[in-house]
Amino acid sequence: MRLDKYLKTSRLIKRRTVANEACDGGRIFVNGKAARASLAVKEGDRISIQMGNRPLEVEVLSVTEYATKDTASQMYKVIEE
Repeated sequence: MRLDKYLKTSRLIKRRTVANEACDGGRIFVNGKAARASLAVKEGDRISIQMGNRPLEVEVLSVTEYATKDTASQMYKVIEE
């Protein structure tokens, strides 16, 4: 699954266009490297989000096409907030 779609589906970022802009702006890192929106996300990847004054690092636990509000938080584990 594409990184921008994963960020939206997991509800880490509210909209896919915002996720796209964050990737283009160099604020999203996957496994320590700046990531483009088209990067394929896999289980075990570490995603760092540098938005505002709240940096967030998560580990991908599952990649599913659709998630409800209740199951979205089960797609990742927060490592550092």
